[in-house]
Amino acid sequence: MDMAKLCTRLLGVLVLLAAFLASASAAPSSADSVAGSLWFDGPAASTVTAGPGGFTDGLGREVVLRGYNVSGEAKLAENNGLPFASAADARKSAVALRAFGGGNSVRFLLSWAYAEPVRGQVDVTYLAAATEQMRAFLDAGIRVFPDFHQDLSSRYLFNSGSWYTGDGAPKWVVDAGGYPKESCGICLFWGQNITQNQAVQKAAYDFWHNTGGVQDAFLATAQSTMAYLAGHLTADEFAAVAGFDPYNEPFAGTYDSGQTSRTWERDVLWPFYGKFRARMDAAGWQAKPAFVEPNLFWNSNISSQKQEGGLLDAGTLGPRYVFNTHFYDQKAISGILMWGKAADGQYSGDFGTVRDRATAAGTAAIVSEFGHPLSGTVSDKAPTVDKAMYQALDSRLPGSKWWSNPTASGPVLSGAQWQWDIYSGRHHELMNGNPGKVRTSGDAWNDEDMSAVRLDDSGNAALRQDARLLDRLYPSATAGHTLAFTYEDRSRDGSTTLTWNPVPSSLPHVSQLVGSGQYGLLLWRSDGSTAPTELHLPASFGTSATTVVSDLGAVSGPPSYTAGTPVAVAPEPGGTGSRRLLLTAPGSGTTHFALVTNGATSPSADLLAGARTELAAWAAAHA
Repeated sequence: MDMAKLCTRLLGVLVLLAAFLASASAAPSSADSVAGSLWFDGPAASTVTAGPGGFTDGLGREVVLRGYNVSGEAKLAENNGLPFASAADARKSAVALRAFGGGNSVRFLLSWAYAEPVRGQVDVTYLAAATEQMRAFLDAGIRVFPDFHQDLSSRYLFNSGSWYTGDGAPKWVVDAGGYPKESCGICLFWGQNITQNQAVQKAAYDFWHNTGGVQDAFLATAQSTMAYLAGHLTADEFAAVAGFDPYNEPFAGTYDSGQTSRTWERDVLWPFYGKFRARMDAAGWQAKPAFVEPNLFWNSNISSQKQEGGLLDAGTLGPRYVFNTHFYDQKAISGILMWGKAADGQYSGDFGTVRDRATAAGTAAIVSEFGHPLSGTVSDKAPTVDKAMYQALDSRLPGSKWWSNPTASGPVLSGAQWQWDIYSGRHHELMNGNPGKVRTSGDAWNDEDMSAVRLDDSGNAALRQDARLLDRLYPSATAGHTLAFTYEDRSRDGSTTLTWNPVPSSLPHVSQLVGSGQYGLLLWRSDGSTAPTELHLPASFGTSATTVVSDLGAVSGPPSYTAGTPVAVAPEPGGTGSRRLLLTAPGSGTTHFALVTNGATSPSADLLAGARTELAAWAAAHA
């Protein structure tokens, strides 16, 4: 075992010990255990540490965080800056997210405007409600990383008749700012306010330069919020809080004379993150990373908007920081700059840049926002754009090249799709407080419509996108080191099945076994851990329909987990009905493979044996 793994194992022991000691003195008295937990679940498995190549848990396993943003509802006034109208709705959302959306983590939005409505006075009622809603996700076995969200600085910058609105800073900040009358001119997209609305630009500039102590006030509120969460979540619940996102999509507003995007990151943004990091430490979050975002424009795929950045001068980040970025295909969203739809490997280069930047910074990466509009003139691109983004999270290779060079895949990236809003299409938002402009459709915010979920007429959560796209097979925890991973989801674009990674004809038994079904393939090197490798099983992989072909065994309809069963299934913790595949690999430094498919119906022993022989030879040749 190398030194990094040994240190991670020791950290896991310390986490378990700390959780045990804390459980005796934690303020809440409710039971900590998550429903459905097995011997290797619990605080150590929930805790994540950032490092080169990705996240690890307290058991030393590589971890992939996958899920959604919860949710843009926090940007609205109708529920007072909370993601949900009630804790009951939060629980409904959490169960659906785990069971139907396949998520094991969420970026949980918070509002500064509602956390500190009066300067210097933190609203404990708001924090209590937010904590209770957050607990709904933690109880469902879902990790959480909160985010103090802002867009266009503040909703209070905008007048009641404006075309647009914002979110973020409280009214007292705007009242004290003396900002010019807001106007974006002729703006087709809300994001143009960033570069064309002088009020928005001046407010952003003032925040970064701490005009009137506004940044100090924000940091104080952030510390109070984090201290409240640490004090009011149980030890096990707090262990599953992965970290904190200090500031959504930072941009300078305007640059000082001689300043560039890169020097702004170095001299303004990075010092702010250092201050936020100190506040985390003071609030009891010493062991959790800050999920820091670079300049919003660093990875724009429109050349005229792209700016140099990516925290290039911040040095080595991890484990105190996570490289946290967003990616939207602005060309596709424009409706002009990208004709047609996304294709195999469309975003391999874009997401490869994220991997490379995180590697150079010595820490984990997460794409904490991605997605595409689900209504409007460019919504026809959504099935292919989103599939290509998930494909790029899974591997840096297009499907056409994966089988011939799998170990060039790079680490499996963590990600959170924008967004998961159960109130989609059912809002009642008075835009900028105007009773004559009640927004009900889509996200009810600047004409966006990007929620993957909604409530049907019976009040049940229902997906708005193809379940084959959203509920995905992925390695949620790997005992060892991931060498390569791919997943062919067979999601649809209308009536067309999208298959970008067919099994090559050189593996005829594997091809026959998969057929037209979904399949994933994980290649990893074990580390001798007794805790298993875990893959989330989509709902489309019912036990009787699931076939696993691995060097650990070849089975159709895997049995329930026991410590002596190398290939098995079990519920995921949280009692939501979601399931996982558990692979227990002996030895350290041994290469293993596992093909998981729902394409076969009662495959013969000969077919399983033939597929296993082909995959063993393929793995030996490429790993």
